[in-house]
Amino acid sequence: MAGLLSPPRWWGTLKREWLLYHLGDPAFRFMFDPPPDQEWVSLDCETTGLNVRTDEIIAIAAVRIVGNRIMTSERLELLVRPERGVSAGSVRIHRLRERDVAQGLPIDEAVKQLMRFIGSRPLVGYYLEFDVAMLNRAIWPLLGQGLPQTRIEVSSLYYDHKFRQLSPYQRQVHADIDLHFSTLMQDLGLPLREAHDALNDAVMAALAFVKLRQLRGD
Repeated sequence: MAGLLSPPRWWGTLKREWLLYHLGDPAFRFMFDPPPDQEWVSLDCETTGLNVRTDEIIAIAAVRIVGNRIMTSERLELLVRPERGVSAGSVRIHRLRERDVAQGLPIDEAVKQLMRFIGSRPLVGYYLEFDVAMLNRAIWPLLGQGLPQTRIEVSSLYYDHKFRQLSPYQRQVHADIDLHFSTLMQDLGLPLREAHDALNDAVMAALAFVKLRQLRGD
C-alpha cells in the first residue's frame, strides 16, 4: 500500500532533471544539488500587504540553521525598493517607511542574493507558504519556475506536537490547537522578539524549529 501512496524514487530524479532542463538561468543550478546534511534556512519577508498578486516585498531576512545551532552570524538582511510605494497601513505593522526602503535593492537583485544564500538547503518558516508565494512571483521571470527547495512549516510541526499530547477523545472531536505565533513561542518556552521585523521573525521561527525537532527526538 505504501508504494501506491508514495511516488517511486525515480519520479523525484525525473522531476529534478525536467526542472533543470527548463531552468531559465543555469547559474542557479546549485539550488538542485543535494542539501548539506543537517542544514536549513529560516526566512521571513515583510510586505506592503497580504495580497500575493498585487502587494510587494519590502524586506527579506534569512538565517542558517546547522544542527541545533542558529547561525545568527550567517544571516541575510535586505531592504527592497517597492515600485508602488508603502501605504500608511503597512507602515503601522512593520514600521518601514517609504524613505527607509527608498535605497533598497530592486526585487530581482534581492531574490538573486537570497537564492545564493539559501543554496539547496530546505526552507523553514512560520506560514511559509505566503513568503514563498511572494518570492516566487519575483523569481519566476528570472528562472521560469519557483524555489525548488523542500519547505518545512513551523506551525505544522507545532500542530503535530500538540496533537500527540491530546487524548483519543480529543483527537476524535478535533480539539482546537492555537497556532498563533505568540502562543506557540510561549508554550515552547522560547523568547519572543519584536514581531513584524523580518530578521526577528526568521530567528524566532528557527528557534521554534530547533525546539520542536528536539522534542520530537530528531
